[in-house]
Amino acid sequence: MMLPRRRFLTHACGLGAASMTCASLSGLGLSMTAIQAAAQTTADASSEYKALVCVFLLGGLDGNDTILPYDQGSYSSYALLRESLLQNYANVQGGGSSTRSRDRLLPLNPLNPAFDGRQFALTEELSGLHTLFEQGKATIVANVGPLVQPVTQADFEADEPWLPKRLFSHNDQQATWMSGAPEGASLGWGGKFADAVLRSGANASGSTFTTITSAANALFLTGEAARPFQIGRNGAPPIDSLSVLQGNPEQYALMRDHFEPNPNVADQLLERDYANAMGNALRNNEAYNAGASQSAGLSTSFPGGPLGDQLKAVSQAIAARDALNVNRQVFFVGLGGFDTHSNQVLDLPPLQRQLDAGITAFVDAMRELGISQDVTLFTASDFGRTLAVNGDGTDHGWGNHHFVVGDAVQGRRILGELPPYNLAHALDAGGGRWIPTHSVEQFAAPLGRWFGLSESDLQAALPNLDNFNGSALDYFV
Repeated sequence: MMLPRRRFLTHACGLGAASMTCASLSGLGLSMTAIQAAAQTTADASSEYKALVCVFLLGGLDGNDTILPYDQGSYSSYALLRESLLQNYANVQGGGSSTRSRDRLLPLNPLNPAFDGRQFALTEELSGLHTLFEQGKATIVANVGPLVQPVTQADFEADEPWLPKRLFSHNDQQATWMSGAPEGASLGWGGKFADAVLRSGANASGSTFTTITSAANALFLTGEAARPFQIGRNGAPPIDSLSVLQGNPEQYALMRDHFEPNPNVADQLLERDYANAMGNALRNNEAYNAGASQSAGLSTSFPGGPLGDQLKAVSQAIAARDALNVNRQVFFVGLGGFDTHSNQVLDLPPLQRQLDAGITAFVDAMRELGISQDVTLFTASDFGRTLAVNGDGTDHGWGNHHFVVGDAVQGRRILGELPPYNLAHALDAGGGRWIPTHSVEQFAAPLGRWFGLSESDLQAALPNLDNFNGSALDYFV
């Protein structure tokens, strides 16, 4: 059976032999010249460097086991509802005292303590993020989630047709976080942000190295012009059959010619497209690795593990920004394992330590590079998890709490609304599934403005943003 051309090209772009960028495939997308000519409103095209880094926590981070209540009344309510979970922590960590005991939590001292006397804390596993928060370099954004417009408990119970589609589904809510639509969406808001800065001419090298991923998921970074360029822990992935011939120049040259065929000699359109894709992938990988090899090495020590490796690779890419000729970049990294229906006390703390150590090292690396004011990192996740427990775990929720980190951030603030740590209130969709008080669009908008997008760019990237007028967030003022 013959594949439709667009589907064929999609499969070609996913080939593991090389990190393919598909913007250059003939017949698809617009050229950069056409995009620039068509732009009516543009982002800030200044020459200063800026980067956004999305750390996506796949599976659904339990925000209620990340930002805990600290005032005695709220903590007592929380401990009663999560009695079995806290007992499991005590049993695992020994002697009735665990990292979830109130006396071992790390209290937060926000500059905006407008929570009716309620206080909050992070767990011991997040000591680095706690330090960044207290230093004013991190902000917590509470109860964020996918929304089309503001939602009340009555709206949810009535199952209004404009509610987000397929709530509580992993794949659909990951896609909705990244793109505003459930599984099957094709463009993400990170990619649309990149499109806006590409229209401004901010990146002289074009779109190739504007959006970079170290994870398999590419939706967040996909725009009309922007296509995610994939890197591994040691740069762009090599073509194995070329790598083994490095010591034999003649055979290497012959094999390289095989991977860079001349599209003009192909008889069929699909052959020419495939030849273009393979040739561009090879040249882009070589260009990336050559640029990265020219950048100064980093002395910052990163933790081992998936997230540390990815954030180290992102740091190396940022270090190579001048060689790659880019002034604006968007990065995506992912860490899985957060679907803690069971064994939460065993699984979540190590993941939190990875998150904490990785982000802390990344901030240190940006300071080493002297661009800590120019790089902002933020977390995202499928959804939050229920305040109610199922014994030794938690179930799929909705609203969740996230971090925005960087030296440009006006931190030491808790923005948004932290729901009470009890059930059956106005923000409870059942079992402690928090109805979000701020949308993903509201969460994303200040990041886009800082990145250089105009208001019209933001409206194009975040089409539901106007539905939330009057309750804006801002991390940079």
